[in-house]
Amino acid sequence: MIELTGYTDKHEYTNKHGVKSVVYLMDCMDAMAQMGDKEFGLAVVDPPYGIGHSQLSGEKRGSKFVRNERHVDWDTLPSQEYFTELVRTSKNQIIWGGNYFNLPPTRCNLIWDKVQEFSGADFELAWTSFDSASKAFRMSRVEAYGGGKTHPCEKPIALYDWIFHNYAKPNDTIFDSHCGSGSSRIAADKHNLPYLATELDADYFYAHCKRFDRYTSQLTLF
Repeated sequence: MIELTGYTDKHEYTNKHGVKSVVYLMDCMDAMAQMGDKEFGLAVVDPPYGIGHSQLSGEKRGSKFVRNERHVDWDTLPSQEYFTELVRTSKNQIIWGGNYFNLPPTRCNLIWDKVQEFSGADFELAWTSFDSASKAFRMSRVEAYGGGKTHPCEKPIALYDWIFHNYAKPNDTIFDSHCGSGSSRIAADKHNLPYLATELDADYFYAHCKRFDRYTSQLTLF
């Protein structure tokens, strides 16, 4: 696995099967600039959708993003260069929030159905590079967040379990440009997939480290 430079901190782990995961505290664009073409088998990413900034500058000041502006400062749309680099460095991509970005048409979208009465916030859409039928994953908010969240846009580990089961090939190295709560990292470890991620926000980076350490401690106990 590639070793990056220019990071502020990093968190590494190698499981009992010798499979490594590492998360760097750094800008994903600086990281991807160091990566070779098709370095990763699968990129599964959840970049900011830009909702927070648009609501902060508009009239929707009751938004959950706006009530705590700490949740807004990072919520800016990525540049088109971000998507160009993502495609360059990975063989396949799954991009959450695909409906917010300027991405080419795809046959295969993924849906997280949150099993509630229909509204725009009760499902999330991911764009994929796969040429296959679209699929839906169903899990309620209550089940997903029963234990609380470490990130406002956290996705459940079970969602990434489902993604890796259906779309990752054996020994694919996974890339996540926005590690956030670290759900993708835990799921990748469970599937014995090598994993590399970046996280720009120090608070979320260290919160994810604590969460991942709790997960690995439980593995040791049981």
